[in-house]
Amino acid sequence: MKGKSRVLIGTCLVLALIMALPLLGACSSDEGEAEKTVVEREVVEEQTSTPDAQETSQEEPSPAPEEQEPVKEEPKSTPEQQETAEEPEPAVYKIGISQIVTHPALDATREGIIEGLAEMGYVEGKNVEFDYQNSEGDMTLVASIAQKFVTDKVDLIVSIATPNSQAAISAAENTDIPVVFSAVTDPVGADLISDWDSHPDENVTGVSDMVVVADDVKLIMEIMPEAKTLGTLYNAGESNSVFLVEKFKEACAASNIKVVEKTVSTSADVLTAAQALIGQVDAIWVGTDNTVVSGLEALIKVCEDNTIPFFPSDDPSIERGGIAAYGFDYKDIGIQTGRMIAKVLDKGKVANDIPVEMGQIINLTVNTAAAERYGVTIPQALIDKALTVYDK
Repeated sequence: MKGKSRVLIGTCLVLALIMALPLLGACSSDEGEAEKTVVEREVVEEQTSTPDAQETSQEEPSPAPEEQEPVKEEPKSTPEQQETAEEPEPAVYKIGISQIVTHPALDATREGIIEGLAEMGYVEGKNVEFDYQNSEGDMTLVASIAQKFVTDKVDLIVSIATPNSQAAISAAENTDIPVVFSAVTDPVGADLISDWDSHPDENVTGVSDMVVVADDVKLIMEIMPEAKTLGTLYNAGESNSVFLVEKFKEACAASNIKVVEKTVSTSADVLTAAQALIGQVDAIWVGTDNTVVSGLEALIKVCEDNTIPFFPSDDPSIERGGIAAYGFDYKDIGIQTGRMIAKVLDKGKVANDIPVEMGQIINLTVNTAAAERYGVTIPQALIDKALTVYDK
């Protein structure tokens, strides 16, 4: 009985095991799949959930793609526009102009300088800038003006008349600033240059207004053949005036004419000096003296009031009341100077190899109305010969 029971129990156990096997396999499979799923999830989390990745995902979300603006095509420039764009700005030269005093001859010289430069392509407001200074006869300002130009580093100094030319050259010494003078009678005698033609150590050149004084004396004698004594006024401080008066005395001596001279220091002295000649002379001659010419109205009044014929040496003074002269139109002197300045600029601001020139155009000018006021008659042959005839 016991044996049968054991067999029956064993049989039941085997059957139970057989029936449980599928269930055990399913459980084992589910556990394996679960473990596999857990492992895979951990790997994915390790790859996608590092601290840096988390920060990036939290703080810097991927930006949406920006919209790109369409590229605008620039218009192509024409060859003419390209040439214009590539052309450099023209150099602008700064030129200092120093004038000793205001009077018509020197004013005309300055105007001619500007005109002559323009003819050569140097135009104010385009490639030239002028700094015009006038000392108005005040010698204390002459040196200051010259030094101002040097301090301002102008490209070139133009000096109209002798005293300011001397100051300009002195101030520009040991600089690279060239000096071009104008309306200077005797540049060598005034120590502006060592030689008219060759002055390699001096960055200076210019145009002289030297007149042939002997021709002036001859002209006076043609109009007043009876004259025995001639008077003259000049500033002894102007070297060009001293030079001309010496030439005047030489020419008069050659014709046996006596000379009476009076000197002035300022234009205010002209009236007194002219009055001192009343009754002593048959006529008065004045060279290109800037001091006397700036006070010319006083001299002319004395001459007209006392019937003393007056003979100047320049065209503007003939128009103002002189009788006749062989001289320059000072605008022509200025134009000639302007062309010379252009030459200096073209050569790179070098003036020492450009010879000094004399005024190129000398003309006879007469004033028939003035002659009548002085009680003299100009021969018709001279009137016909004159380039300019004033009748007032």
